[in-house]
Amino acid sequence: MGRRRRRRVRRPLTDDCTYVVFDGTVLHGREAVENVHRWLFDGPLRSSTLTPPPGAPEPEITLREIAPGVVHVVNASGGILPAGEAQVAADRASVVSYVLVRDGAGWRVSAFQNTRKTPRG
Repeated sequence: MGRRRRRRVRRPLTDDCTYVVFDGTVLHGREAVENVHRWLFDGPLRSSTLTPPPGAPEPEITLREIAPGVVHVVNASGGILPAGEAQVAADRASVVSYVLVRDGAGWRVSAFQNTRKTPRG
């Protein structure tokens, strides 16, 4: 029987990454960020998708090079669509901002923030 090759899992987060959660919680380090996302996607967000909210324009993404090998990315049109729901609820629309760094593994997330949009007025 042939040998099975182990597939190397690429780590998209830097070891020292920072994540600012929509409620203001700040997580430090890849392990903390991975653990909270594992809990979310194995639990309350299981089978959900990230999609633009109703009426949103095409994804609004901006990129800005901060320094060689460092890029700031903003995606201003996302929201969590729970399984079985027809559209993203207004209270789940978010703006997500990332800082990406290029290292020996390619582009990886060094910092990101998920901010819920709130209606003005």
